[in-house]
Amino acid sequence: MGGQSPAVGLVGPAMADASPDPLALAPAVLRLLSVNIGRCQRLRTGERTVLSAIGKHAVTEAVQVGHLGLEGDEQADLSVHGGLDKAVYAYPAVHYAFWQAQRSERHVSLFDEALPPGFVGENLTVDGLLEHEVYVGDRLHFPDCVLRITAPREPCFKFNAVMGFAQASRAMALAGCSGYYLAVDQPGTLQAGQNGRLEPGRRGLSIAQAFAGKFAKHSR
Repeated sequence: MGGQSPAVGLVGPAMADASPDPLALAPAVLRLLSVNIGRCQRLRTGERTVLSAIGKHAVTEAVQVGHLGLEGDEQADLSVHGGLDKAVYAYPAVHYAFWQAQRSERHVSLFDEALPPGFVGENLTVDGLLEHEVYVGDRLHFPDCVLRITAPREPCFKFNAVMGFAQASRAMALAGCSGYYLAVDQPGTLQAGQNGRLEPGRRGLSIAQAFAGKFAKHSR
């Protein structure tokens, strides 16, 4: 990740259960470390293969962003990814240390190599604004684009396949490191290195709270 994001601990279940003051402002700026896109391709999960676009790769040039997402990016299952409310997926880079450790503990990664941007399936690898700091309805103003935070990511069996172990979705649920989906309020372009300025919305439900509510059964 180019050393731009500290390898620190994650938001844990205690943080996910916390109820921060909805009027408190989160850190005002998010930085785009990487912009990632991917096409649909066959993904092996156990004894079968399924179509998936979870595999993303970084692009250095500016990428056009429309109401349905980034140019050159695809989603295989529009019932859970994509569409107007889940057009773009952002993921905090700080969580990558957690996934590298999880894979290493399970001997999934033989050489303990660094995971590349986009490995989690995100369009935007970001520095700043963790799940407990952003709320449904908050907006991010980039130089030529405005995105609105809508929902946490809900991992599935495809995520388990990419991570290389069957309990990856449960690990995400317990750690609270979901990332968040965004709608495109103002189409434009996005490019690695840009900053996004946070415009708080009504701040009634944080992404951490929304995710904890959806996956409470996994922590029992």
